[in-house]
Amino acid sequence: MALRLISPPPRGLSTSSFFFSGNSRLISWRTLLRFPEKGIVFFRPQSKKMLAVTACVKLEEKNVSETGSQWGKVSAILFDMDGVLCNSEEPSRRAAVDVFAEMGVEVTPEDFIPFMGTGEANFLGGVASMKGVEGFNTESAKRRFYEIYLDKYAKPNSGIGFPGALELISQCKHNGLKVAVASSADRIKVNANLAAAGLPSKMFDAILSADSFENLKPAPDIFLAASKILNVSPSECIVIEDALAGVQAANAAQMRCIAVATTLSPETLETVSPSLVRKEIRSVSLDDILNGGSNSHNEKMQGPQNYTSLPQNPVEILKEKPEGGVIQDQYSTNKNPLQFVGLQGSRRNILRYGSLGIAMSCLLFTITNWKAMQYASPKAVWNLLFGVSRPSFEHNEGESRYQKIQQYVNYISDLEKRGTAPVVPEFPSKLDWLNTAPLRFRRDLKGKVVVLDFWTYCCINCMHVLPDLEFLEKKYKDQPFTVVGVHSAKFDNEKDLEAIRNAVLRYGITHPVVNDGDMYLWRELGVSSWPTFAIVGPNGKLLAQISGEGHRKDLDDLVEAAIVFYGKRKILDNAPIPLRLEKDNDPRLLTSPLKFPGKLAVDVLNSRLFISDSSHNRIVVTDLDGNFIVQIGSTGEEALRDGTFNDATFNRPQGLAYNTKKNLLYVADTENHALREIDFVNESVRTLAGNGTKGSDYKGGGKGTAQLLNSPWDVCFDPVSEMLYIAMAGQHQIWVHNTYDGVTRAFSGDGFERNLNGSSPTSTSYAQPSGISLSPDLKEVYVADSESSSIRALDLQTGGSRLLAGGDPVFADNLFRFGDHDGLGSEVLLQHPLGVLSGKGGQIYIADSYNHKIKKLDLASKRVSTLAGTGKAGFKDGAVLAAQLSEPSGIVDAGNAGRLFITDTNNSVIRYLDLQKAQLLTLELKGVQPPSKSKSLKRLRRRLSSDTRTVKVDGVSSNEGNLYLNISIPDGYHFSKEARSKYSIEIEPEDAVVVDPLDGNLNSDGSALLHFKRSSSLASMGRILCKVYYCKEDEVCLYQSLAFDVPFLQKEDPDSTPAEITLAYVVKPKTPTVSLQPPPIS
Repeated sequence: MALRLISPPPRGLSTSSFFFSGNSRLISWRTLLRFPEKGIVFFRPQSKKMLAVTACVKLEEKNVSETGSQWGKVSAILFDMDGVLCNSEEPSRRAAVDVFAEMGVEVTPEDFIPFMGTGEANFLGGVASMKGVEGFNTESAKRRFYEIYLDKYAKPNSGIGFPGALELISQCKHNGLKVAVASSADRIKVNANLAAAGLPSKMFDAILSADSFENLKPAPDIFLAASKILNVSPSECIVIEDALAGVQAANAAQMRCIAVATTLSPETLETVSPSLVRKEIRSVSLDDILNGGSNSHNEKMQGPQNYTSLPQNPVEILKEKPEGGVIQDQYSTNKNPLQFVGLQGSRRNILRYGSLGIAMSCLLFTITNWKAMQYASPKAVWNLLFGVSRPSFEHNEGESRYQKIQQYVNYISDLEKRGTAPVVPEFPSKLDWLNTAPLRFRRDLKGKVVVLDFWTYCCINCMHVLPDLEFLEKKYKDQPFTVVGVHSAKFDNEKDLEAIRNAVLRYGITHPVVNDGDMYLWRELGVSSWPTFAIVGPNGKLLAQISGEGHRKDLDDLVEAAIVFYGKRKILDNAPIPLRLEKDNDPRLLTSPLKFPGKLAVDVLNSRLFISDSSHNRIVVTDLDGNFIVQIGSTGEEALRDGTFNDATFNRPQGLAYNTKKNLLYVADTENHALREIDFVNESVRTLAGNGTKGSDYKGGGKGTAQLLNSPWDVCFDPVSEMLYIAMAGQHQIWVHNTYDGVTRAFSGDGFERNLNGSSPTSTSYAQPSGISLSPDLKEVYVADSESSSIRALDLQTGGSRLLAGGDPVFADNLFRFGDHDGLGSEVLLQHPLGVLSGKGGQIYIADSYNHKIKKLDLASKRVSTLAGTGKAGFKDGAVLAAQLSEPSGIVDAGNAGRLFITDTNNSVIRYLDLQKAQLLTLELKGVQPPSKSKSLKRLRRRLSSDTRTVKVDGVSSNEGNLYLNISIPDGYHFSKEARSKYSIEIEPEDAVVVDPLDGNLNSDGSALLHFKRSSSLASMGRILCKVYYCKEDEVCLYQSLAFDVPFLQKEDPDSTPAEITLAYVVKPKTPTVSLQPPPIS
């Protein structure tokens, strides 16, 4: 009896994503196959965890104090938006005036007042009808209305929220009430207004908007739907409204209504009989809500108007039209100037054509989402609809771990007594295994508690749970317990055994892994999301299923409870499972200079290539010919530590972005959930945001390391605004870091995992964005949206996005439209692209990772074509269309002569693509060694980087003296003011010569004075290292590394004359060259 718990999405839900089913469940079939942060959900309970659609799961309602008998119980508050939460009625009317002005029709804001609260179509159409506007196109007018309104009146955090709104919502939440927004505006306006008012959508348990309903206020549909979503009776709902239509809708829904006189006078509002009238939202008290305002001057203790004839089921709202006539909406009153036109035809026709429409929609969805449907199974649908037996994972206050484990022991005991736990089917014999020989439940796993981890290696959520599994493996390593990874591939490429093997090596997985490419166990156990854990007893019976992240404690407690229970029954077998780890069978990775490199950045002016050597947990710097310069993170240790280049540590870093002006390299330190900064001037590393803990904040706004991040995968830097844009793969958003004030915040994306392109940050959704590149005009960022297999453009002014190529242009939730097909726009099929590069001449280069190709997207024509790769994983240099790569993930421009550098991740090498010669070749890395577990030797013994100019100095025999540094730069250049040029001294043996000072900055003219005094007559060697930073007048900066080698000879005369030695050098600006000759053939 499997348990299925699903983590919530971070935002309020749009009801347009749901269908009503016969048993009143709300199910989004487009979300049947989602990664667990986007599981099948019902609403946002007060515990901030989304409720899975299972028959056995019930809402744990907080105890809401019973109120007076006349007013009645209150469980939920339904807020209108315009005129209640947001001071947006007047701006809306002004935007509407602008729309009509563009048509040449003169109207006033007051003309729109009778139509408020009825939705934008009626709001605009009513005035158009009143003014006699011919040929009025409602949809076009709505689109233009939204454009004007969003551009002029609804800027994020622009302060249109009414004072007291946030406080009242917070009070309601604190007192255990559910809160929802039920607005006649379309969702695009709802999102914009809430953002402009500073009201996070995640505060609300549900958000309902006009685009989900046919009948708007004064019909009660939207309020009745809200009560159903919140699972609260209409009689326990309070509506807060400002418009006549809204009050009438509340009365029709048999809900009490508090009217606020922000738009209409109290006298006008009283004509439609609200329960209470208040001046504005801040005048509404908690006592008004819970007790009907017992101390109010206009108190109405009676309930809402009695509409005994109103249908209770929203389906019954469909009304029959009399023959040859038009019916008046039964919820209208004679005081309402508006009437609703009834539905045409009989109820039979409505049901007939409605059923046909639903059937055709289902057929269309199935055809267009056939890949997604392959992952569904009858068992999974059954589990999602009707639920499964499960233990409770609620942790009561004061409950000890012992008590919790005992609770699970009792649960397992009950399962065994009832005999209802299903037996897990055997692994098919044809399956391939990694890290072990093939295993069988009835043989190798008999007598062991087993956690089956259903995963797919592209899934960021699956990566997040690997540390939890490692924790369990270490804790129970000497007990009858094992983890088995059941790899159930999403993408075609992921079904390949060698690809899975590379993933096992990349992430250091040491437990057995089986390649269940045909999803046999997935279907048999009714799994429907990645990752899902199935806990199996030593007798092969399924004890529980848990889906999603963040369940380390639950898994730990269940495993221990199973070991305790079955241990008493004497059926455990502690014999270890023989392992043959893949990492021990791949000697190439022990000597490879790189290990699954992720991303690249380039400093063309100084001829430097930056490589995120991801699985070596370091950053490697070479010149553009592959000669080693320096590494940052020398030990390869997985950790988060700032400090010097030797001391700093990373954890599988990915994206890189270079700040040319300040000589800084920004690093997306992915598995540290951090943003790091490498300072090449001071040779140090510091953390800009994140602290090693995975965050779940979908808004941000914190400073420094206080702001948690969630698997940042790539970064790009805007040199003008000095903003750093971050592809936050872990929560499907684009974030931005302000390098001036250190604030990091969400920039675009609502946090849902989908391929939704909108005009604003909150109407846009991403699916594990993994590559990001700034356009040449700095107006857009191009995004490789890996899980939707698409390339998208993010507008840096609006925060909205548009589709460029790939993905599903119709169904935003369909993340299964992938393949390998070149062509135009949305007809293009990609497969999990991880890298994107904005090139010259309107060209975008794509690392189409799971197709093992490099592709080009022409922005003008939107045509995508293959540049390199055959479509099959491999390693082969040569002509571009015959050459082979294996999951390339990073791509940068070498800066001249039409060459691109590429991280060929699974081959653990750097390739370069010569666009002119149509050749794909391998960059020979010279001097790059795997990281050493011990720190570097003394600095003087360290080999100088290839870009350092060494200046030999004549031997010095004097006992003491002065060294004069004199560095010159050409005309038209100046020493950098921000990146100060510096020097440092090394002596070998260390105490042979005393130099003062040992390090420091060069003066503004490039000079410095050093005094030396020898403490030994024996010969020694001194080295003065200089880092020179100089800039052109246009602030394009360069650097030069110098080393003055000063030999101190064995001294004969202790009283020799003090020496005066000048160390001069004239810096010559570099001319970037990229030879990139193919390696010699041996």
